[in-house]
Amino acid sequence: MSATKQFKALNIAVLTVSDTRNEQTDTSGLTLCDALKEAGHHLCAKQIVIDDIYKIRAITSKWIASDDTQVILITGGTGFTARDSTPEAIKVLLDKTVEGFGELFRQISFDEIGTSTIQSRALAGMANKTIIFCMPGSTGACKTAWNKIIKQQLDATHKPCNFVAQLKQVNNVEVELCESRN
Repeated sequence: MSATKQFKALNIAVLTVSDTRNEQTDTSGLTLCDALKEAGHHLCAKQIVIDDIYKIRAITSKWIASDDTQVILITGGTGFTARDSTPEAIKVLLDKTVEGFGELFRQISFDEIGTSTIQSRALAGMANKTIIFCMPGSTGACKTAWNKIIKQQLDATHKPCNFVAQLKQVNNVEVELCESRN
């Protein structure tokens, strides 16, 4: 008999990709921060970056190389405008892709936004035992991705499988790097 798995709080970083948002207007990033903390995880970093391939890669690479970051949630830059470059920035950093994330996200989103879901280039993958989820920049899309896919996959008690055992092991000490919101 195997022992029952217990919930394990993970260290999660949130990156908002946007040319226009700031800490006060970043509803998508703040939604993800609130959701991950409500689920019992630790927010280890939060940042906003303009939609520039190399700036996105620089921040994400730092977190991938970190001994403390186990999960990276990226919101924004997954559409088809000339400035949307999150997939191009992230794909080259991945050791393995999680093909099913984008497919499932678009399937679930179809019920919410119809055929417009085909314009989402949501993706996920692993790099240095860090799972990275890239989702659209809308608050609704972040709620959909978190509540219907990501939350379960970051919960060690979720059966039959989840990503927790595949992630780098860290000594979890809660680190709150987000500016406090009053």
